[in-house]
Amino acid sequence: MKKFKWIQILALMSILMLIMQGCSTGSSSKSEEKADNPTTTGDKSGGKLVVVRLSDATGLDPHFITDIPSANVVHGKVYETLLAFDKDRNFAPLLATEWNQVDDLTWDFTLREGVKFHDGTPFNAEAVKATFDRLLDPVTGSPQKDKLGMISEVIVKDDTHVTLKLATPYAPLLSILASSEGSILSPKMINETPDQLATHPVGTGPFVFDSWKSGQEITLNKNNDYWGEKVKVDSVVFKVVPEDATRLAMIESGEAHISDQVPVTEIERIENSDKMNLFRTDGLAVEYVGFNTTKAPFDNVKVRQAISYAIEREAIISGVYNNVGTLANVAMSPQVFGYSKDVKAYPYDVNKAKSLLKEAGYDKGIKVTLLTSDRKERINMAEVIQSQLKGIGVDVEIKVMEYGSYIKEIESGEHQMFISGWGNATGDGDYNQYNLFHSASVGAPGNNFYYQNPVVDKLIVQARVETDPSKRQEIYKQAMQIEMDDAVYVPIRNYEHLAVYNNKVENFRLDASNYLILNEVTVK
Repeated sequence: MKKFKWIQILALMSILMLIMQGCSTGSSSKSEEKADNPTTTGDKSGGKLVVVRLSDATGLDPHFITDIPSANVVHGKVYETLLAFDKDRNFAPLLATEWNQVDDLTWDFTLREGVKFHDGTPFNAEAVKATFDRLLDPVTGSPQKDKLGMISEVIVKDDTHVTLKLATPYAPLLSILASSEGSILSPKMINETPDQLATHPVGTGPFVFDSWKSGQEITLNKNNDYWGEKVKVDSVVFKVVPEDATRLAMIESGEAHISDQVPVTEIERIENSDKMNLFRTDGLAVEYVGFNTTKAPFDNVKVRQAISYAIEREAIISGVYNNVGTLANVAMSPQVFGYSKDVKAYPYDVNKAKSLLKEAGYDKGIKVTLLTSDRKERINMAEVIQSQLKGIGVDVEIKVMEYGSYIKEIESGEHQMFISGWGNATGDGDYNQYNLFHSASVGAPGNNFYYQNPVVDKLIVQARVETDPSKRQEIYKQAMQIEMDDAVYVPIRNYEHLAVYNNKVENFRLDASNYLILNEVTVK
């Protein structure tokens, strides 16, 4: 009898424990969120994702962002676009479910229903119109205006249907609409507090902006009211950590999870670590040495050509970049539509360089300033170039600046010679050619060479309206050859994008534009 009673008591206790566990699970909002977001390897929703980076963002308003490190904070996270690139760089629906080109000048878009901005404002055709009207308004003063400047009118048909009328045909339209420049902003913010968009972004994305401690960190939180599949983490913090060694140590210890700015000198250490992983992918970006063509002595094409002959680019790829990336021949990656292998960069020829300097009247030497950001590889490249140019009588003073200050400097036009890169966000050559070399893009939009050539301008615009891909390719080839003849820049490297991440992180990747794709990331 005693044994039977004990069996009854144990059975009753087991039932009570199961009931209590069921109640506990049902009362936890975090557990409900986890149930909504299953992963293939078990329940891993929640937690904070820490991304460490060299520099802070320069701003968070897509109509004024001109650098991918800043866009990386908000693009696809806080802000969304009408359409997006999938993993294979094909167009996929996002805020628009369908689109149709009616004729060369007319595009119709069907918009997703039931979407709200983070401030509660409904997403509809009026919001699309408010966004593009602001971007295209000259009073706004957006450096991104010309990227969509061919839009002559945004027509609202009803809440879910909008038409873009173009003044001229524009072949890369969809690629721009899928990029950060095509971000759809809250119409309430546009109408009431547009100045706050630089520091307080409001979109429809899977993350909601929380805070920005300037020079320290930017925090985004999970959007629990997101219209699509919710992100797995509760928050993501973009933390500024200037020291390369500190960033890596934080990744290795688990204090931080991801860094998309990896020193090439640390690749072996990462690959040998049992706590860190390296992500590598071919990119759309190109690195180069640029000349301010309006500043002496670089207003003289022979000086620019002399420098071009005197830089041994192969030595930079192997010595500075440890063969990460490939030798560039133009300011356009082989991954980008419009690239041509037929345009040749200046070969290394010291004697030719000296001869050109003499013809330019600088046979007794010349002193120049080379500007670079504080990224380790850029500083190392500057030192190699300084050494190489000394051999032809060019005395180079290296000027290193923090990234935000560097951007302001090259946009002000006071620099002489500079090291830079251009990250193509669309995969289309117009993004390189119009932004880097058209006279309308001088300054903040991207033409930090301050280069103006009417023939090149004409070719770039011609390529924009040409719908035949083979003809567009030929036009870009012509433009790039003229730019090379004018020695506007020295192409150095086609990017290979690198990121390091801790073993706790799963389902992370970079895309070809170097954007962090965080929607499916989990942290163990």
